[in-house]
Amino acid sequence: MKYRDFGKTGITVSALGFGAMRLPLLDEDCVDEKRAVAMIRHAIDQGVNYIDTAYPYHRGESERIVGKALKDGYREKTYLATKCPVWKLEKPEDFDAVLEEQLEKLQTDHVDFYLLHALSRERFEEKVKKLELVKAMEKAREEGKIKYIGFSFHDSYDVFQDILDYYDGWDFCQIQYNYVDLEHQAGAKGLKEAAERGMAVVIMEPLLGGRLANPADHVKKVFPEDKSPVEYALDFLWDQPEVSLLLSGMSDEQQLEDNLSYADRSQVGMVTKEEGQIYKKAKEVFDSMALVGCTGCRYCVPCPFGLEIPEIFSYYNMTAAHREGEAKSGYGALSVKAQECRACHHCEKECPQMIKISQVMPEVARVFEKMEA
Repeated sequence: MKYRDFGKTGITVSALGFGAMRLPLLDEDCVDEKRAVAMIRHAIDQGVNYIDTAYPYHRGESERIVGKALKDGYREKTYLATKCPVWKLEKPEDFDAVLEEQLEKLQTDHVDFYLLHALSRERFEEKVKKLELVKAMEKAREEGKIKYIGFSFHDSYDVFQDILDYYDGWDFCQIQYNYVDLEHQAGAKGLKEAAERGMAVVIMEPLLGGRLANPADHVKKVFPEDKSPVEYALDFLWDQPEVSLLLSGMSDEQQLEDNLSYADRSQVGMVTKEEGQIYKKAKEVFDSMALVGCTGCRYCVPCPFGLEIPEIFSYYNMTAAHREGEAKSGYGALSVKAQECRACHHCEKECPQMIKISQVMPEVARVFEKMEA
């Protein structure tokens, strides 16, 4: 395992972090706890020293499972990161109550890296500022309950800049970034800005919710066959000195083994000039096909009207990647179709990609209706 400096903290972290948002499942709603624990421990045994979870992951079960995995001496071998669900907080004292709940689920007396989760303009103004959450984090640090203060982010670059300027004590941040999302959200500009301030930068969605792991043939053909699409995507990030580590939400043992081997080969400056041009071409091709920038995070579900929104968007995106047969078959098997959307906007309040779901669903319905005609 290769290790990298974590901003100004003086800590070194593994190039690969274990993201506990996409743990192996027994069925749609139930994590395969035994496999998840074994995978997390195996990752730590192989040198991974950064485990990332959050309050809502796997409907609140992720933190509990991570806590279980870090028993038997594993907690001492790793840095633990989790996130404050700022949307749940209504009054200042809610911060302490939620943190205590998280510590109990994680079976630990402190969290190494604590983040304000998925900040947007609204959450920054209405929660972080009004409830003085940074002061609450500083108090928790004084009490030894957290060590380093950060935030994860989903909004535009100008909002990212405002959050950076709001507090000069940020230790780190977590942003969505990959070879497609160069100008999306914080983007490459935000990555460099945070790093210049001495902050560590954790990368999430390095594979864009899996869309870069198994891209459409048009994207896949851009890359030489010497490496997998996953390795190319991760190497793009490890090449950049501003990247402190990248998180991967690994759902099975093979994904873990592959990513461990890729991390073992990682280093700053590993991308050649020729490969740099390949990434540019792949982004151009991807952008020409992408219809909806859904990463499958599932923050938008359950829908009050029963729509499986990530699945609907997945099939919709397939129609732009010349996979019409697969798209039609998968969409046809759904019990609730896009036309059942009632534009209640419940999902849009939760979507970190800020997709106007209620506006897209009628178009999805029209596309599949035409395919049936």
